[in-house]
Amino acid sequence: MDSAPVSEASYLPDSVRTSVKLLIVGHFAVGKTTFVGTLSEIRPLRTEERMTQAGAVVDDLAGVRDKTTTTVAMDFGRLTLSEQLVLYLFGTPGQRRFKQLWSDLARGALGALVLVDTERLEQSFEVMDLLESYGLPYAVAVNQFDDAPVFPEREVREALDLLPTTPLVICDARDHASSAKALIALVDHLLKTDQESP
Repeated sequence: MDSAPVSEASYLPDSVRTSVKLLIVGHFAVGKTTFVGTLSEIRPLRTEERMTQAGAVVDDLAGVRDKTTTTVAMDFGRLTLSEQLVLYLFGTPGQRRFKQLWSDLARGALGALVLVDTERLEQSFEVMDLLESYGLPYAVAVNQFDDAPVFPEREVREALDLLPTTPLVICDARDHASSAKALIALVDHLLKTDQESP
């Protein structure tokens, strides 16, 4: 059996000295898999499985747009920022039944980007509560779905009960520049948080 050729880009340069683990989190069907795939310089690892009738009993499909698959373990992507620095992006599954995986994935992570959907903001509270219980700093990105309602930033901040220091940005997980801007907001926040730490 022939194996597919491996691109040189699949390998990390020998010059890389620092790797940073970041989580891409959010509720079910908010665009985490798309976000990781959009930014990853390598073919992303995806653990997507077809959704079944059995899963419909435990997964809230209200407000979900034509979703047929779901992440059952994680998404993984890589983004090299310089010759010496690389980011590893870990997308978490969004359903409550995979909560144990979150604690495993959170180990060693420096922070998280929380994707939210304006039609289902209330589903983000459990996600942010978990991050706070792990002590992980985070930024929030409103993923712009087609036809989703648009609210002023102040209203979204109030609805999510965000601290004034928590970054809030708008992004489209399908767009590379927009997703990169959201990730930069998280990295800037982590740098500021680290500098303010005693």
